[in-house]
Amino acid sequence: MDQVTTITFFRYSGFEKVWAFGMMQFAHQYLVKTSGLTFYKLLGTGKGNGFNPRPDYSRYALLQVWENERAADLFFQSNPLNSIYDRHSSERWTLYMRVVKADGCWSGQNPFIAHTSDMTGAVAVITRATIRVSKLRTFWRYVPASAKPLEETEGLIYTKGIGEIPFLQMATFSLWKNEDSIRKFAYQSKEHRKAIALTRSLNWYKEELFVRFQPYRSEGIWYGQDPLISENRLQ
Repeated sequence: MDQVTTITFFRYSGFEKVWAFGMMQFAHQYLVKTSGLTFYKLLGTGKGNGFNPRPDYSRYALLQVWENERAADLFFQSNPLNSIYDRHSSERWTLYMRVVKADGCWSGQNPFIAHTSDMTGAVAVITRATIRVSKLRTFWRYVPASAKPLEETEGLIYTKGIGEIPFLQMATFSLWKNEDSIRKFAYQSKEHRKAIALTRSLNWYKEELFVRFQPYRSEGIWYGQDPLISENRLQ
């Protein structure tokens, strides 16, 4: 299986933020008929670098699942959407990834096919959920505090809250130096373990998804560097 997933982050400043917000709707026309593209999501982001429901209008993301790397390369090289983004964004970074594990659904489907078990080097994770409307108050009363230790964990290169609808459809993207860093966070963070227990007991989610990736290629810059190569912590 040759499936490849890419996630691209864009940074905007000044009046370009207004343009970027509009592209959450207008970019669909460039994506719906793209050859080799099997799934995509245009995503807003949350304030700061962690899990935050307040929108960050300076940064956006585009998640795409491809039949193979060639289809992804062809899109980034020739689709006019990319030159449009380049004219308006001040920074842009794309991470190529292969799926290691994928459990759950996103918009009623699981578009990710696991086809590698190689966990050497960096690891990327996306956790995503649609929160039940009846559970919104209790969810947001607890979760931001439970996610705080993530930002302080050793081995974390970058994390950002992403999503389709603020407060209701939320996700977290995180990039780690290695598998051991994730394992230490999962077992040592009391807040994280409590959040998992509450998720099961309170049934917060209408739909949820967990995906672990092997990042293997990086294009562009973020915070003035290539995060995959430098492995420096991005604040």
